Amino acid sequence: MTETTSPPRGGALSVNALAQPLVQRLLAQADALDVRVARDASGVCIVDAGIVPRGSVAAGLLVGEICMGGLGRVSLRADTTQAWPTWVDVASAQPVLACLGSQYAGWSLAASKEETGGKKFFSLGSGPARALAGKETLFTELGVRDRAEAGVLVLEVDRVPPKIIIDKLLHDCGLAPAGLTLVLTPTTSLAGTTQVVARVLEVALHKAHELGFALADIVDGAATAPLPAPSPDGVVAMGRTNDAILYGGRVQLTVTGSDDAARDLARRLPSRNSRDYGRSFADIFKEAAYDFYKIDGALFAPAEVWVSNLDSGNTWRGGATDMALLQSLWLQEA
Repeated sequence: MTETTSPPRGGALSVNALAQPLVQRLLAQADALDVRVARDASGVCIVDAGIVPRGSVAAGLLVGEICMGGLGRVSLRADTTQAWPTWVDVASAQPVLACLGSQYAGWSLAASKEETGGKKFFSLGSGPARALAGKETLFTELGVRDRAEAGVLVLEVDRVPPKIIIDKLLHDCGLAPAGLTLVLTPTTSLAGTTQVVARVLEVALHKAHELGFALADIVDGAATAPLPAPSPDGVVAMGRTNDAILYGGRVQLTVTGSDDAARDLARRLPSRNSRDYGRSFADIFKEAAYDFYKIDGALFAPAEVWVSNLDSGNTWRGGATDMALLQSLWLQEA
Protein backbone atom coordinates (compact mmCIF):
# COMPACT_ATOMS: atom_id res chain seq x y z
CA MET A 1 0.00 0.00 0.00
CA THR A 2 1.17 3.53 -0.72
CA GLU A 3 0.27 6.31 1.64
CA THR A 4 -1.57 9.29 0.19
CA THR A 5 -0.14 12.79 0.28
CA SER A 6 -3.54 14.31 -0.41
CA PRO A 7 -5.02 16.48 2.35
CA PRO A 8 -7.84 14.96 4.40
CA ARG A 9 -11.42 15.83 3.66
CA GLY A 10 -12.39 18.94 5.59
CA GLY A 11 -8.78 20.15 5.61
CA ALA A 12 -9.97 23.77 5.35
CA LEU A 13 -11.82 23.45 8.67
CA SER A 14 -10.27 25.15 11.70
CA VAL A 15 -10.05 22.65 14.54
CA ASN A 16 -9.23 25.48 16.95
CA ALA A 17 -12.26 27.54 15.95
CA LEU A 18 -14.52 24.47 16.12
CA ALA A 19 -13.17 23.54 19.55
CA GLN A 20 -13.73 26.95 21.10
CA PRO A 21 -17.44 26.45 21.94
CA LEU A 22 -16.44 23.24 23.75
CA VAL A 23 -13.65 25.05 25.60
CA GLN A 24 -16.09 27.75 26.67
CA ARG A 25 -18.48 25.06 27.91
CA LEU A 26 -15.68 23.50 29.95
CA LEU A 27 -14.91 26.88 31.53
CA ALA A 28 -18.56 27.76 32.14
CA GLN A 29 -19.31 24.38 33.74
CA ALA A 30 -16.07 24.14 35.73
CA ASP A 31 -17.78 23.76 39.11
CA ALA A 32 -20.21 21.11 37.89
CA LEU A 33 -17.40 19.20 36.16
CA ASP A 34 -15.14 19.54 39.21
CA VAL A 35 -12.29 21.26 37.39
CA ARG A 36 -10.41 24.41 38.37
CA VAL A 37 -9.86 27.39 36.06
CA ALA A 38 -7.21 30.04 36.57
CA ARG A 39 -4.99 32.37 34.55
CA ASP A 40 -1.25 32.56 34.97
CA ALA A 41 0.65 35.82 35.32
CA SER A 42 0.72 36.32 31.54
CA GLY A 43 -2.99 35.68 31.04
CA VAL A 44 -2.91 32.09 29.73
CA CYS A 45 -5.96 30.09 30.84
CA ILE A 46 -5.04 26.95 32.81
CA VAL A 47 -7.68 24.28 33.38
CA ASP A 48 -6.77 21.80 36.11
CA ALA A 49 -8.85 18.69 35.40
CA GLY A 50 -7.41 16.40 38.04
CA ILE A 51 -4.25 17.65 39.76
CA VAL A 52 -5.83 19.53 42.69
CA PRO A 53 -9.56 19.02 42.05
CA ARG A 54 -10.89 15.49 41.63
CA GLY A 55 -12.12 16.08 38.09
CA SER A 56 -14.79 13.86 36.58
CA VAL A 57 -15.63 11.40 33.82
CA ALA A 58 -17.91 14.07 32.33
CA ALA A 59 -14.97 16.46 32.13
CA GLY A 60 -12.91 13.75 30.43
CA LEU A 61 -15.59 13.19 27.80
CA LEU A 62 -15.69 16.91 27.03
CA VAL A 63 -11.89 17.10 26.92
CA GLY A 64 -11.99 14.19 24.46
CA GLU A 65 -14.21 16.21 22.14
CA ILE A 66 -11.97 19.26 22.57
CA CYS A 67 -8.96 17.12 21.64
CA MET A 68 -10.74 16.10 18.44
CA GLY A 69 -11.11 19.73 17.44
CA GLY A 70 -14.89 19.73 17.61
CA LEU A 71 -15.01 17.08 14.89
CA GLY A 72 -15.77 14.08 17.08
CA ARG A 73 -18.47 12.85 19.42
CA VAL A 74 -17.41 11.25 22.70
CA SER A 75 -19.95 9.71 25.07
CA LEU A 76 -20.27 7.29 27.96
CA ARG A 77 -22.35 4.14 27.58
CA ALA A 78 -23.47 1.82 30.34
CA ASP A 79 -23.84 -1.76 29.10
CA THR A 80 -24.52 -4.48 31.63
CA THR A 81 -24.58 -7.12 28.88
CA GLN A 82 -20.81 -6.73 28.43
CA ALA A 83 -17.93 -7.96 30.56
CA TRP A 84 -17.38 -4.38 31.76
CA PRO A 85 -20.14 -1.93 32.74
CA THR A 86 -18.98 1.39 31.22
CA TRP A 87 -17.70 2.13 27.74
CA VAL A 88 -16.44 5.22 25.94
CA ASP A 89 -17.91 5.62 22.45
CA VAL A 90 -16.19 7.80 19.84
CA ALA A 91 -17.22 8.73 16.30
CA SER A 92 -16.16 11.21 13.64
CA ALA A 93 -17.21 12.08 10.11
CA GLN A 94 -13.74 13.66 9.68
CA PRO A 95 -11.57 11.03 11.36
CA VAL A 96 -8.22 11.94 9.81
CA LEU A 97 -8.43 15.63 10.66
CA ALA A 98 -10.05 15.02 14.05
CA CYS A 99 -7.67 12.29 15.16
CA LEU A 100 -4.34 12.94 13.46
CA GLY A 101 -4.71 16.66 12.76
CA SER A 102 -5.83 17.40 16.30
CA GLN A 103 -6.17 14.65 18.92
CA TYR A 104 -2.88 12.79 18.46
CA ALA A 105 -0.34 13.47 21.22
CA GLY A 106 2.51 14.29 18.88
CA TRP A 107 4.02 17.58 20.05
CA SER A 108 7.04 16.90 22.25
CA LEU A 109 7.53 19.58 24.92
CA ALA A 110 10.57 19.39 27.17
CA ALA A 111 12.61 21.62 29.45
CA SER A 112 15.67 20.81 31.54
CA LYS A 113 15.86 21.51 35.27
CA GLU A 114 18.25 24.35 34.46
CA GLU A 115 15.65 25.90 32.15
CA THR A 116 12.84 25.49 34.66
CA GLY A 117 14.85 26.51 37.69
CA GLY A 118 13.83 23.30 39.41
CA LYS A 119 12.47 20.01 38.11
CA LYS A 120 12.77 18.98 34.47
CA PHE A 121 9.53 18.93 32.47
CA PHE A 122 8.29 16.69 29.67
CA SER A 123 4.90 16.22 28.07
CA LEU A 124 3.36 15.35 24.72
CA GLY A 125 0.91 18.02 23.64
CA SER A 126 -2.35 16.97 22.01
CA GLY A 127 -5.33 18.83 20.65
CA PRO A 128 -6.09 21.65 18.22
CA ALA A 129 -3.16 23.98 19.04
CA ARG A 130 -0.83 21.42 17.44
CA ALA A 131 -2.25 22.51 14.10
CA LEU A 132 -1.39 26.15 14.84
CA ALA A 133 2.26 25.36 15.52
CA GLY A 134 2.62 22.71 12.81
CA LYS A 135 5.87 21.47 14.34
CA GLU A 136 5.37 17.82 13.40
CA THR A 137 6.15 16.38 9.98
CA LEU A 138 2.70 14.80 10.13
CA PHE A 139 1.14 18.18 9.28
CA THR A 140 3.16 18.40 6.10
CA GLU A 141 1.91 14.96 5.12
CA LEU A 142 -1.67 15.94 5.91
CA GLY A 143 -1.42 19.31 4.18
CA VAL A 144 -2.99 20.92 7.23
CA ARG A 145 -2.09 24.19 8.98
CA ASP A 146 -4.60 26.02 11.14
CA ARG A 147 -5.02 29.74 11.73
CA ALA A 148 -7.02 31.09 14.67
CA GLU A 149 -6.90 33.73 17.37
CA ALA A 150 -7.56 31.19 20.12
CA GLY A 151 -6.14 27.72 20.63
CA VAL A 152 -6.26 24.89 23.14
CA LEU A 153 -3.72 22.23 24.05
CA VAL A 154 -4.15 19.20 26.33
CA LEU A 155 -1.27 17.93 28.44
CA GLU A 156 -1.23 14.68 30.44
CA VAL A 157 0.76 16.11 33.36
CA ASP A 158 0.57 16.32 37.14
CA ARG A 159 1.84 19.91 37.43
CA VAL A 160 1.48 23.25 35.67
CA PRO A 161 3.99 23.66 32.82
CA PRO A 162 6.90 26.01 33.56
CA LYS A 163 7.07 29.48 32.07
CA ILE A 164 9.61 28.46 29.45
CA ILE A 165 7.17 25.89 28.02
CA ILE A 166 4.23 28.29 28.07
CA ASP A 167 6.32 30.96 26.32
CA LYS A 168 7.27 28.39 23.67
CA LEU A 169 3.63 27.47 23.10
CA LEU A 170 2.63 31.10 22.67
CA HIS A 171 5.47 31.73 20.23
CA ASP A 172 5.02 28.60 18.15
CA CYS A 173 1.23 28.95 17.99
CA GLY A 174 1.33 32.68 17.26
CA LEU A 175 -1.12 33.42 20.06
CA ALA A 176 -1.51 36.20 22.57
CA PRO A 177 -1.62 34.86 26.15
CA ALA A 178 -5.35 35.47 26.44
CA GLY A 179 -5.89 33.26 23.40
CA LEU A 180 -4.27 30.10 24.78
CA THR A 181 -6.00 27.54 26.99
CA LEU A 182 -4.09 24.63 28.51
CA VAL A 183 -6.04 21.65 29.87
CA LEU A 184 -4.09 19.51 32.34
CA THR A 185 -5.31 15.93 32.77
CA PRO A 186 -3.12 13.56 34.82
CA THR A 187 -3.84 9.96 33.85
CA THR A 188 -4.37 9.13 37.54
CA SER A 189 -7.56 11.25 37.47
CA LEU A 190 -11.07 10.45 36.27
CA ALA A 191 -10.83 13.02 33.47
CA GLY A 192 -7.35 11.88 32.49
CA THR A 193 -8.25 8.20 32.24
CA THR A 194 -11.41 9.02 30.29
CA GLN A 195 -9.79 11.29 27.72
CA VAL A 196 -7.03 8.74 27.04
CA VAL A 197 -9.54 5.91 26.46
CA ALA A 198 -11.36 8.33 24.14
CA ARG A 199 -8.31 8.05 21.86
CA VAL A 200 -9.32 4.56 20.72
CA LEU A 201 -10.25 5.80 17.23
CA GLU A 202 -7.12 7.94 17.03
CA VAL A 203 -4.96 4.90 17.87
CA ALA A 204 -6.48 3.10 14.88
CA LEU A 205 -5.89 6.08 12.59
CA HIS A 206 -2.29 6.39 13.72
CA LYS A 207 -1.69 2.68 13.14
CA ALA A 208 -3.28 2.91 9.68
CA HIS A 209 -0.90 5.76 8.94
CA GLU A 210 2.08 3.71 10.16
CA LEU A 211 0.98 0.84 7.92
CA GLY A 212 0.96 3.15 4.91
CA PHE A 213 -2.79 3.06 4.27
CA ALA A 214 -4.04 5.94 2.11
CA LEU A 215 -5.42 8.34 4.71
CA ALA A 216 -7.55 10.16 2.13
CA ASP A 217 -9.45 6.88 1.69
CA ILE A 218 -10.62 6.84 5.34
CA VAL A 219 -13.95 8.66 5.28
CA ASP A 220 -15.63 7.81 8.58
CA GLY A 221 -14.82 6.15 11.88
CA ALA A 222 -16.47 4.86 15.04
CA ALA A 223 -14.95 3.14 18.06
CA THR A 224 -15.57 1.97 21.60
CA ALA A 225 -13.43 0.88 24.55
CA PRO A 226 -14.11 -0.06 28.18
CA LEU A 227 -13.47 2.64 30.79
CA PRO A 228 -11.37 1.39 33.74
CA ALA A 229 -11.13 3.05 37.12
CA PRO A 230 -8.05 5.28 37.41
CA SER A 231 -5.22 4.20 39.67
CA PRO A 232 -3.29 6.47 42.04
CA ASP A 233 -0.12 4.80 40.71
CA GLY A 234 0.92 6.61 37.53
CA VAL A 235 2.35 3.56 35.74
CA VAL A 236 -0.68 1.42 36.61
CA ALA A 237 -3.05 4.19 35.49
CA MET A 238 -1.24 4.57 32.19
CA GLY A 239 -1.21 0.79 31.77
CA ARG A 240 -4.97 0.54 32.28
CA THR A 241 -5.77 3.15 29.65
CA ASN A 242 -3.53 1.40 27.14
CA ASP A 243 -4.96 -2.03 28.00
CA ALA A 244 -8.48 -0.68 27.49
CA ILE A 245 -7.63 0.01 23.85
CA LEU A 246 -5.18 -2.84 23.16
CA TYR A 247 -7.47 -5.57 24.53
CA GLY A 248 -10.93 -3.97 24.66
CA GLY A 249 -10.97 -1.44 21.83
CA ARG A 250 -13.22 -2.04 18.83
CA VAL A 251 -13.02 0.21 15.77
CA GLN A 252 -14.94 0.42 12.52
CA LEU A 253 -13.33 2.36 9.68
CA THR A 254 -15.30 3.23 6.56
CA VAL A 255 -13.02 3.54 3.56
CA THR A 256 -12.97 3.84 -0.21
CA GLY A 257 -10.58 2.24 -2.67
CA SER A 258 -9.68 -1.35 -3.38
CA ASP A 259 -10.94 -4.38 -1.51
CA ASP A 260 -7.38 -5.68 -1.27
CA ALA A 261 -6.29 -2.59 0.65
CA ALA A 262 -9.33 -2.71 2.94
CA ARG A 263 -8.88 -6.41 3.67
CA ASP A 264 -5.17 -5.95 4.32
CA LEU A 265 -5.87 -3.12 6.75
CA ALA A 266 -8.31 -5.26 8.74
CA ARG A 267 -5.72 -8.03 8.93
CA ARG A 268 -2.66 -5.98 9.83
CA LEU A 269 -4.06 -3.30 12.12
CA PRO A 270 -5.15 -5.17 15.32
CA SER A 271 -2.87 -5.27 18.37
CA ARG A 272 -2.63 -9.07 18.35
CA ASN A 273 -0.09 -8.75 15.51
CA SER A 274 2.44 -7.62 18.10
CA ARG A 275 4.95 -9.93 19.72
CA ASP A 276 4.17 -8.17 23.03
CA TYR A 277 0.44 -8.90 22.85
CA GLY A 278 -1.21 -10.76 25.74
CA ARG A 279 0.23 -9.08 28.85
CA SER A 280 -0.64 -5.96 30.78
CA PHE A 281 0.87 -2.84 29.30
CA ALA A 282 2.24 -1.82 32.70
CA ASP A 283 4.28 -5.04 32.84
CA ILE A 284 5.48 -4.60 29.27
CA PHE A 285 6.47 -1.01 30.02
CA LYS A 286 8.42 -2.00 33.13
CA GLU A 287 10.27 -4.76 31.23
CA ALA A 288 11.18 -2.17 28.59
CA ALA A 289 12.86 -0.09 31.34
CA TYR A 290 10.08 2.49 30.97
CA ASP A 291 11.15 3.25 27.41
CA PHE A 292 8.24 3.36 24.94
CA TYR A 293 10.64 2.99 22.02
CA LYS A 294 11.66 -0.48 23.20
CA ILE A 295 8.08 -1.73 22.89
CA ASP A 296 6.97 -3.32 19.63
CA GLY A 297 5.15 -0.58 17.73
CA ALA A 298 2.60 -3.08 16.39
CA LEU A 299 1.12 -3.27 19.89
CA PHE A 300 -0.26 0.27 19.76
CA ALA A 301 -3.55 -0.58 18.09
CA PRO A 302 -7.13 -1.48 19.00
CA ALA A 303 -7.99 -5.11 19.71
CA GLU A 304 -10.62 -5.56 17.02
CA VAL A 305 -11.01 -3.79 13.69
CA TRP A 306 -13.83 -3.74 11.17
CA VAL A 307 -13.11 -2.19 7.77
CA SER A 308 -16.03 -1.41 5.45
CA ASN A 309 -15.39 -0.47 1.82
CA LEU A 310 -17.97 1.95 0.43
CA ASP A 311 -16.95 1.19 -3.14
CA SER A 312 -17.71 -2.53 -2.93
CA GLY A 313 -20.01 -2.79 0.08
CA ASN A 314 -17.75 -5.42 1.64
CA THR A 315 -16.65 -5.50 5.29
CA TRP A 316 -13.74 -7.36 6.89
CA ARG A 317 -12.99 -8.00 10.54
CA GLY A 318 -9.60 -8.56 12.14
CA GLY A 319 -8.49 -9.23 15.70
CA ALA A 320 -10.67 -9.80 18.76
CA THR A 321 -11.16 -8.34 22.21
CA ASP A 322 -9.89 -10.10 25.33
CA MET A 323 -12.23 -9.03 28.10
CA ALA A 324 -11.18 -11.96 30.28
CA LEU A 325 -7.67 -10.51 30.42
CA LEU A 326 -9.03 -7.06 31.29
CA GLN A 327 -11.21 -8.49 34.05
CA SER A 328 -8.21 -10.28 35.50
CA LEU A 329 -6.31 -6.99 35.57
CA TRP A 330 -9.08 -4.65 36.72
CA LEU A 331 -11.68 -6.58 38.69
CA GLN A 332 -11.57 -7.57 42.36
CA GLU A 333 -14.32 -10.00 43.26
CA ALA A 334 -16.51 -8.95 46.20
